Amino acid sequence: MDPGFTAEQDEIRRTLRELLHKRCGPAELRAALDTPAGHDPALWAALAEQLGLPGLALPEAYGGVGCPRTDLALAAEETGRALAPSPLLATSVLVAPLILALGTDAQPAGLLPRIADGTLTAALAVPASALAAALALTGPGGGDWSGGGRAGGVQARRSGDGWRLYGEAAQVLDGHSAGLLLVAAHTGGFVRSRTLLFLVPGDAAGVVRTRQTALDATRPQARVQLRDVPAELLGSEEADVPEALAAAGDFAAAFLACEAVGTAGRALERTVEYLGQREQFGRPIGSFQAVQHRLADVYVQVQAARSAAYYAAWAAGGDGAGGDGGGAGARERVGGLALAQALEALRRAAAEGVQLHGGIGFTWEHQAHLYFKRAAGDELLFGPVHRLRAHAAERAGLFARTEVTV
Repeated sequence: MDPGFTAEQDEIRRTLRELLHKRCGPAELRAALDTPAGHDPALWAALAEQLGLPGLALPEAYGGVGCPRTDLALAAEETGRALAPSPLLATSVLVAPLILALGTDAQPAGLLPRIADGTLTAALAVPASALAAALALTGPGGGDWSGGGRAGGVQARRSGDGWRLYGEAAQVLDGHSAGLLLVAAHTGGFVRSRTLLFLVPGDAAGVVRTRQTALDATRPQARVQLRDVPAELLGSEEADVPEALAAAGDFAAAFLACEAVGTAGRALERTVEYLGQREQFGRPIGSFQAVQHRLADVYVQVQAARSAAYYAAWAAGGDGAGGDGGGAGARERVGGLALAQALEALRRAAAEGVQLHGGIGFTWEHQAHLYFKRAAGDELLFGPVHRLRAHAAERAGLFARTEVTV
């Protein structure tokens, strides 16, 4: 593994940081959160036109840039620094890889070019509180999370030559504004039940979408109800959906880990800046040794998490030097472990930031609470940390009992 960044990666990160600094400051961020979509469509268009960010890791044959997925994960560090609300996670990290991996020849050709140019956004719809399980981050995956053939979740049944869906999925990231829904549904009855993925236009008849109030407003969520909705099967009925979701989940974890260390690093920077300005007893608070020790502990934790996130991005992104970006199966899946470390570092950096800012850190007017809510919101969606680590340990066989014969 080459620990250095390529010239292309440095350029992507630099350009993205400059764009977000101009277009996603504190005032712009709050204005975007109050829009119906929960993000700034003009910023999303700029990210697509100037950087090709939505299609950064998509093949050139489908209108993408053709970079390895590592580049997209590393770019997430900059979006995390700015707390930029955008459909990037839902569209380019969760949905696009599944369409590419499972779709028929016509499905990627018809959908991915529009995703790459930013004109089509997408959302992965799974039952409430099941996203981490579906992505095999906190458990083995499987498929029971989608309904298990019983009431609840989303069910699918054949209707002529097609399929129809009924059920509900809550906590769908960007589900209220996405132009395309990728719905995980159970089919085949109880005995032969299995999970399949279905494509549903966001404005299809029978789809009812309601934006929910989320703890982290920078990650808009929706409740999606499907009332006998016609749907198109993604790929074939023989597709190994749990394995595809697990592969997508490992890259999503690496992406989220990079994003979290970017957020944690920026939270720490803001805290250090504030402590150099605020005075007590005639001197800056940041000059007190006890405060410096606390900040040093946070810094070490963030740097360790950054190293783990970079390794996970490299491991999930192919060869890390311009490969095809599909290397999750060829390397050890370490995304969940890196995500656990990054979320823990973010939680520590955000909590110390709120406390060391004093009374102003608890107010709505200050940015500190947004970092804290991102930490808590991500852990609720993709964790918790102890389950991420427990699943990684189980998969590695750390606590497997071995028989010793003498």
